[in-house]
Amino acid sequence: MKDIAFLSQKAEPATPEDLPVAADLLETLQAHKAGCVGMAANMIGENKRIIAFDNEGEYMIMFNPEIIKRSGLYEAEEGCLSLSGTRRAKRWKSIKVQYQNGKFQTRYKTFTGWTAQIIQHEIDHCEGVLI
Repeated sequence: MKDIAFLSQKAEPATPEDLPVAADLLETLQAHKAGCVGMAANMIGENKRIIAFDNEGEYMIMFNPEIIKRSGLYEAEEGCLSLSGTRRAKRWKSIKVQYQNGKFQTRYKTFTGWTAQIIQHEIDHCEGVLI
């Protein structure tokens, strides 16, 4: 998906009916693994709050993720499958995320470094924010 108007929309909350969307998202991410480490559902044309990403060598899916704690602001340079080139973005070194797993149970997890940066980029997609 490269439609800026669509990608700029805030995503709708995900529900258990969206499990097939998550499976498609994960399959698409795996198909693009050579040049992509994370994707949000709106990148495959689904305006749902679902992200998939490489979590230190294992793929992880989050439904309705929200960053609830952050620390260590820094500036990064990022690329995106939906946009050409790279752009600067402000990111946090450490984030705590509240999300739902595939059984829609609420979970909390802290991420740091590269994985935290990927998650922030994908949550930006869910918020309609393009870098």
